[in-house]
Parts: sequence; C-alpha cells; structure tokens
Amino acid sequence: MYYEMLRNRRSIRKFSNRDLEKEKVDIILKSALLSPSSRSIRPWEFITVTDMDMLQKLSLCREHGSVFLSGAKLAIVVVANPDKSDVWIEDASIASIIIQLAAQSLGLGSCWIQVRQRFHNKEKSAEEYVRELLQIPEKYCVESIIAIGYPDEKKEPHDESKLPYGKIHYEWF
Repeated sequence: MYYEMLRNRRSIRKFSNRDLEKEKVDIILKSALLSPSSRSIRPWEFITVTDMDMLQKLSLCREHGSVFLSGAKLAIVVVANPDKSDVWIEDASIASIIIQLAAQSLGLGSCWIQVRQRFHNKEKSAEEYVRELLQIPEKYCVESIIAIGYPDEKKEPHDESKLPYGKIHYEWF
C-alpha cells in the first residue's frame, strides 16, 4: 500500500556495500522519466554516477550534509534547463521525489542532497562544483543529488500520532 510505503520511507545515509541490480536502476530511471512536469515540458535531465571516485568527489559538494554520498552505490544528479520552463525548480523537485519513491518501492534507501542555493565553500557554490565535476553545460541548473543504495541502517516508520495534524485546515485556514 502506498501509504505504508510513505510511512516507512526515511532518509537513509548509511548504505551497505551490496551492488545494485541493473533492473532496479532501470526502473528508477524510467520512473524519473515518467515524472509529471508542467505542460509536459520535461525540462529535467538525469546524470547517473556509479564510479566510486566520482561519488567521493560529489560527496564533498557541500560544506555540510553530503559526505554520506561516498557510501552510496548510485547518485542521480537532477538538472533542468530553466529556459524550457519557468517552473523548472518544481518539475526537478517532483522528479527528485519520484526517484526516491521508486527506490523505496524496490527496497532501496535514498537521501536527497540539496544542491541549488547551497555552498561548496566560501568561494564556490555547490552547483558550480557539481557542474565542473560532471561537465554539465551552463544552460542547466542543478537541483539535487539523490543518493541510492541498500540501507545499512534501520529506522522506525513515522509515528502517526506525531504527525502535525494542526497543519491541515478544513474549508478555510
């Protein structure tokens, strides 16, 4: 059931050394290509990274919060062309979560690394760092990197009793 998958989906930052099956990677990528986008423009593109050296380099893209990427078996870098759509950020974000949900449905763990508007260091943005590493053309913006692998940590499902029900409004705010 979809709801149970959502309850159980947690950000995974520790991955086992187990290799990913090509079939599972293919399903994740096809799922990304099925992501909805405004007016079906599909301004996004996806870069898969499995090379351990490159994963290590990508794990240093931000000052904080991305080192765990070095332990993943797969990174999917989500980029988009802002010239194609004024809502490329939303479209790339939707694709990013579709990638995470597809991974979850296959028994894999994932974690979103925000790249857009984050910093590699005081002189360079995370986006510039990733763009240089992966030779991404200037016309594309980098939204996120999704780290994927078999989980090497167990997290409890979300507790329904702790959901912020006060954020739901009926009929009016």
